[in-house]
Amino acid sequence: MKIIAFYLPQYHEIKENNEWWGEGFTEWTNLKNSQPCFKGHNMPRRPLNDNYYNLTDVKTMLWQKDLAKKYGIYGFAYYHYWSEGEMLLERPAEIMLKHPEVDMPFCFSWANHPWIRVRADKTIEILRPQKYGDEKDWKRHFDYLLPFFKDKRYIKEDGRPVMILYNPLGIKEFPEMMKKWQEWAKNAGLPGIFFLHQQTEFDHSREPGGDLFEGGIGYQPNRAVVEYIRKSLTFKLEALGSKIADRIPAFICKQTIKHYSYDDIWKIILKQQPKGKNWYPKTTAERQKLVSGSFCRLG
Repeated sequence: MKIIAFYLPQYHEIKENNEWWGEGFTEWTNLKNSQPCFKGHNMPRRPLNDNYYNLTDVKTMLWQKDLAKKYGIYGFAYYHYWSEGEMLLERPAEIMLKHPEVDMPFCFSWANHPWIRVRADKTIEILRPQKYGDEKDWKRHFDYLLPFFKDKRYIKEDGRPVMILYNPLGIKEFPEMMKKWQEWAKNAGLPGIFFLHQQTEFDHSREPGGDLFEGGIGYQPNRAVVEYIRKSLTFKLEALGSKIADRIPAFICKQTIKHYSYDDIWKIILKQQPKGKNWYPKTTAERQKLVSGSFCRLG
């Protein structure tokens, strides 16, 4: 089994985050500002030796590569953000491409969701909408990805670069875009693209356009949490109390239900089987011989 870690590239500054969240914002800001959710909760956490690294430093990438290999990680799946030619957090992957000494297998997961801000009154502000454009934009996107696809480090299945489309639910452009990408990949000398998705609710064996995917990635801990909810009477009572509290102005946005038993969730995860032979487990702990890869989260 090959373990591939999802790679969140938000550990460096970008102008958009500075505008949206304040000067100097990175994911480290969220970590430093975290608060305990319950008695005994060890938050905020600090990285070993206060190593608040910057992902635009190639030395950081080399260190991460060595550390990952030491502990059995096969490769990284970089989260990729593209909306009609507008990108976010692209620099770490671009820097890695320019430095072959970062000899770590990698692929992309297109995180095709809007960037939003949820305010205290639970209103939602869309910071950047997710748009899919037309064939001209699909080609521009493919051309941007092609140098990555052709890199010898890029993870491939039967010569086809692995490309994960985070959430295909309701995206009318995806089927035609995927067909075009397959065509352009073959024109570029590749045997095609190995498409996966990362949305458990999308059943590629039944959904329109699902046959264009080679498989799906079982999304944990979401799947286990759903099962936990179904079984837990305590959770259901807390959920009812949370709904009532949300209707009382003085209690709006109180965190009445924001924690789960870590041990209980992992007991469920360890017992779960993949939904089918072409589903890849998204956890380092699931041991399945039906699949050739496993995905976990690095952050």
